[in-house]
Amino acid sequence: MVKLLATVCASACLLLSLNACTQDKDANTTLAADTTEPAQTLRIAAAANLSDVLPSIVDSYQADNSGSEQDTLDIDVTYASSGKLYAQIKAGAPYDIFLSANQEFPARIADESVANKASESVHPFTYTRGQLALYSVTEPLSNIMPTSLSEIFNSDNVASSGKIAIANPDLAPYGAAAKAYLQSQSMYDTLSAQKRLIQAENIGQAFQYAHTGNVDYGFVAQSQLIAIQAKPEQFVILPPAAYPPILQDGIIINNTASAAAFTSYLRSEVGQHHFSQAGYLSIQ
Repeated sequence: MVKLLATVCASACLLLSLNACTQDKDANTTLAADTTEPAQTLRIAAAANLSDVLPSIVDSYQADNSGSEQDTLDIDVTYASSGKLYAQIKAGAPYDIFLSANQEFPARIADESVANKASESVHPFTYTRGQLALYSVTEPLSNIMPTSLSEIFNSDNVASSGKIAIANPDLAPYGAAAKAYLQSQSMYDTLSAQKRLIQAENIGQAFQYAHTGNVDYGFVAQSQLIAIQAKPEQFVILPPAAYPPILQDGIIINNTASAAAFTSYLRSEVGQHHFSQAGYLSIQ
């Protein structure tokens, strides 16, 4: 009887000891979990035209920062029209960075921060420059010089009938640049009088008109042609000096270290190389 009682007591002590160890282990596990910091998220509102280039920049940025504090940074990008993103920001959307397709909307945000006497002043920055091109899937543009476009537009096979797509010059930066280019070549008034200019809502629609062959020519963004790997005979790049610079500005909404680091990367030599490969012009 005494031996049986001793055995029971020993078993009870062993059970209590194991239970205490398990509790210590659980406590240590809980403590380790509690000390793990959640990954930070950088939220970027980006103009739709950046969807072909920004993903590669994000990947490059994260690869270059592997092993650093930025390595644990999640980057969430929302693509939409600049006007729509601006409206979301005005409504309080929690973006850290706004990358616009023009200079207008970032300038508005900067002005509004001054008017609202924000604690921190914000300043727009230019991160890339668009490039204008003429595109056609119906008329070959091989060996065509930009200075000879007036001859092309007025050749026998397209004169008075060939249509030319252009984004709305009053709303779209690429449309304003195309209009300025045609004016520099003394062609805009003539083509308008002939009703051969087909005005698109934006550069995306101008591209679609030309890409589907609904018009003979379209003034489009070179980045659009790089994205679809257009054939060399389908486009001609227009000289940047012949139209106003198509500058795209950004602005930091939430002034954090991660936002500052990423925007600096955009403007760095590495970031600008990505833009150049995608059909944009580098900024100084």
